[in-house]
Amino acid sequence: MKYFKILYVQVLIGIILGIIVGLLFPAFFQTGKIISDVFISLIKMVIAPIIFFTVVLGITGAGNMKKVGRVGGKGILYFEIVSTIALLIGLVVGTFIQPGKGVVLANTNKDKVAAYVDQGKAMNWVDFFTHIVPDNIIGAFAKGDIIQILFFSIFFAVGLMMIKKGNEGIINTFGVINKALFNILHIVMKLSPVGAFGGMAYTMGKFGIGSLLILGKFMLTFYCTVLIFIFLILNGIMRYYGFSLIKLLKYLKEEIFIVIGASSSEAVLPSVMEKLEQAGCEKSVVGLIIPTGYSFNLDGTSIYLSMAIIFLAQVFDVEFSISQQLTIFGILLITSKGAAGVTGSGFIVLASTLTAIKVIPLEGLALLIGVDRFMSEARSVTNFIGNAVATVVISKHEKAIDMDTFKKIVGV
Repeated sequence: MKYFKILYVQVLIGIILGIIVGLLFPAFFQTGKIISDVFISLIKMVIAPIIFFTVVLGITGAGNMKKVGRVGGKGILYFEIVSTIALLIGLVVGTFIQPGKGVVLANTNKDKVAAYVDQGKAMNWVDFFTHIVPDNIIGAFAKGDIIQILFFSIFFAVGLMMIKKGNEGIINTFGVINKALFNILHIVMKLSPVGAFGGMAYTMGKFGIGSLLILGKFMLTFYCTVLIFIFLILNGIMRYYGFSLIKLLKYLKEEIFIVIGASSSEAVLPSVMEKLEQAGCEKSVVGLIIPTGYSFNLDGTSIYLSMAIIFLAQVFDVEFSISQQLTIFGILLITSKGAAGVTGSGFIVLASTLTAIKVIPLEGLALLIGVDRFMSEARSVTNFIGNAVATVVISKHEKAIDMDTFKKIVGV
């Protein structure tokens, strides 16, 4: 009975019960969605202030703006390299396995497709990058815009550090407030089994397993690809720096199950920041890399976008030349970076990419609507693991990690 007191066991039970209830009582999906949405809202309630106070405390604690700039630069470089590898893997595996061959386009929901296409056409990627700078920081906090909050937090920390004397009081106050926020988070996390139950009940009740049978090959290919990426690429990076990916995953198992249940990596953003700090990573690195990674290091989403385009091309028997493949790859390098800033990002960004390519019929998106929710779990988990790995690796590269603490808590 003692195992039932462990949070990740409770979350796993919630997921299983959610699947059963969703399949047996499909009409429950609306209630399940309400439960899941309330849980995620409780998490989002503390995300914005936790990011702000963690980043400010981390930067002021580091006391060296050159270090902060160096960490940020390394983070962006790492994100670009790894997410590019993710895009390439999706393209290569999709081309080799050909999950779209033999799939028939029928019984599609054209209304939903039209809505996604309209939003995709409306996306302006110049606006996305200029959007990083907030014109109203109160509005950024109200919307929970992670990248804008991060941007303001860095500038606030710099301004605070320029006050040579007398800033100790506010820094200490920020530290107390941050501890109180994490205490709130601990209370909310106790509800994660209920949130996972609601999320899975909604998914199974609304979409069922029929859509899985239709696009089973595509789903299986995608799941296998993200596993290859995690255990070949990310594991290789961890090993190169002297870490064990398996032990890190065991340490973060509660968060992984919560991501699966909630179908959102954002649900564990504050929790993973706290855990990586406890494992010995410096607050300044964690505070910069995790929030930035949630906008610019979406490995699972990158794999999905590239593989989905190849899949749809195969459905419509569209053959790409080498120049077209390079063009698609270049477009994906840009569009994939905007995924975190958009609600329903997978489909909207995919629609935007297809609009830019102008080769694949946009109605092909209808094929993916029914299974997108099932694939979002894999995308979210991969995004989450990718950012955790990035934080540990950059901490090690910066010599900003207490290896004795890490070995004791996580192991190597």
